[in-house]
Amino acid sequence: MELRQLSYFVAVAEELSFTRASQRLRVVQSAVSTAIRALEREVGAELFDRDSRRVALTAAGAAMLPEARTALAAARAAAQAAAGASGEVRGVVTMGTLLSTGRVNVPRLLGRFSRRHPRAAVRLQYSPSGSAGHVRAVLDGRMDLALASLPGRAPAGLAHEIVAEEDLSLLAAPDHPMARRSAVTLAELAEESFVDFPAGWGNRTLVDRAFAGAGLSRQVPLEVPDYVTARALICQGLGVGFLPAGAAGEMTGVVEVPLAEPLRWSVSVIHSAARPLSPAAAALLREVHAELEV
Repeated sequence: MELRQLSYFVAVAEELSFTRASQRLRVVQSAVSTAIRALEREVGAELFDRDSRRVALTAAGAAMLPEARTALAAARAAAQAAAGASGEVRGVVTMGTLLSTGRVNVPRLLGRFSRRHPRAAVRLQYSPSGSAGHVRAVLDGRMDLALASLPGRAPAGLAHEIVAEEDLSLLAAPDHPMARRSAVTLAELAEESFVDFPAGWGNRTLVDRAFAGAGLSRQVPLEVPDYVTARALICQGLGVGFLPAGAAGEMTGVVEVPLAEPLRWSVSVIHSAARPLSPAAAALLREVHAELEV
């Protein structure tokens, strides 16, 4: 079993398409298909159900996927450790980030990392499912580390450390009745329509839990994947919404409404507790910590 075969297998499993996998790997599709067939012969089981319309993992493929990711991560770590024996950090680090990261200035820390380790590279990724997606990616080895918002208890197998905290700001249109209030409670907001972010985003989870903890429900008819769209919809009076204070403070055309009981939002740096960080990932984590001293 070759690392190349495992790499091709993981790419097809994540893309669920031989065409997209070949584009991602920058090899011809026939080479990917040949490698997968050879791997299936070696393991003695079909890894994919495939026809002209769809590609799906079989039970054997689903069982093999996390182990294949672990093997590839170990191979990368071994290569980076060997390169690091000379004192030079090399390799590629995959890092997840968020729209808001509080006091952690991601462009600045990436700039420092690049200047100090010119032979290393960082792949910066966002997840459509927000922090929940980052947690899954870190646990299964698709990301080396990530910045994520983790309301409540962190999942087993995850190392985490809070690196930033701030309140969530409640925003409303200037002519919204709430905009004239000196403070509002969650109970008073229960009948409002909300502009919010998809399930899995840390700020959405925090607000949902706060309402549920108070025995309240709320309506979220508008879900958006970015702050600009959220601000535009709130500005039009289509709902109120919560954003991290750092992002809300930069927005025009909306009014911040004080909460009687503020909601505290945090950002953590996370990585696997089961797998050691590669030298490059460890160097990037040091740059995250350095941001706390700026």
